[in-house]
Amino acid sequence: MNQTLNGIRRILITILVAMGVGALFIVAIGENPIDAYAALFRGAFDGELRLGTTLAGFTPLLLTSIAFAVAAKAGAFNVGVEGEVFLGGITAAYIGINWTFLPKPALYVACFVGAMVVAAAWAFIPAVLRAYYNVNEVCTTILMNTVALYITSYLVSGPMSAGTANAQSLPVTVRLYQFMKPSSVNVGIFIAAITVIVIIFMLQKSSWGYKIRTVGLNPTHADYVGIDSKKVFIGAMMLSGMLGGMAGCIEVLGVHGYFLNNFATGLGSNGMLAALIVKNNMVSTPFMAFFLAVLKSGAMGMQQSTGVPKSLVDTITAVFIIIATMETAFQFAKKRKKKTEEKKEDKA
Repeated sequence: MNQTLNGIRRILITILVAMGVGALFIVAIGENPIDAYAALFRGAFDGELRLGTTLAGFTPLLLTSIAFAVAAKAGAFNVGVEGEVFLGGITAAYIGINWTFLPKPALYVACFVGAMVVAAAWAFIPAVLRAYYNVNEVCTTILMNTVALYITSYLVSGPMSAGTANAQSLPVTVRLYQFMKPSSVNVGIFIAAITVIVIIFMLQKSSWGYKIRTVGLNPTHADYVGIDSKKVFIGAMMLSGMLGGMAGCIEVLGVHGYFLNNFATGLGSNGMLAALIVKNNMVSTPFMAFFLAVLKSGAMGMQQSTGVPKSLVDTITAVFIIIATMETAFQFAKKRKKKTEEKKEDKA
């Protein structure tokens, strides 16, 4: 309970500081920060179209942020969520286009399962390299993101191309219901929310969740008490990949209706940012992901109603990153100071 309250407190402080810095920039260009922020929130919530657009942007961020946090709980820094979103999306598109021999309910399931399996298999590669060969997963996942992007770009420009000016696949034959038209928010948001609740419950209450947390804290201790740290680490990475694949599937079936080249650019990094700001707190991460979705959605409305450019949102996001980095640096400095003091005491 205390951890959750601390996480919420950290979110509020971070938001206030970032918005305060943003207000200084707004004043510097001769605009009223109150009017600018009011326009931003109107752009995110005023009317079904704007609210629906915000919720549609929140759905993939929710899954990608939790995907990063799950891997982090096992001690992994999974930068490859974006690649997993791309591969999950292209798999869902392929199944949704070609597996029409299945009845529609089964086709929905096949799209989700296929997307999650392929994405999990993609995450398996860096997980094994890290667990058994000590290859840094940050390097491998960054490189694999580019590979995933090139694979999907080739497919929608060649074998799966719809022959349009923009590289994209043919339309899928099944769609997730959009309930706030003309926005693209769809029932995928409920699928994502239920999935996240299950993941949080699993990590907090199940024996496998305990193993993941133990491995993340101290893999040597985990091995000592009989937990196979390598298998648990790989399993957590694959679960992270599955969440990324699910996000890709929802975007294809619910938002676009086809695979659009480069559609997931930024989803992985923004999800990672949301998780890092709250130190991978599973309860707080969805709230930060929602706030980032509000900023992205309302930015255009702010620019249209005031003279404040939507790039201000990027400034606020950068402040988030700076605050998170400073907090990590301060913690690192405290640990070094503590170690130095302990060494002095030992010598004395």
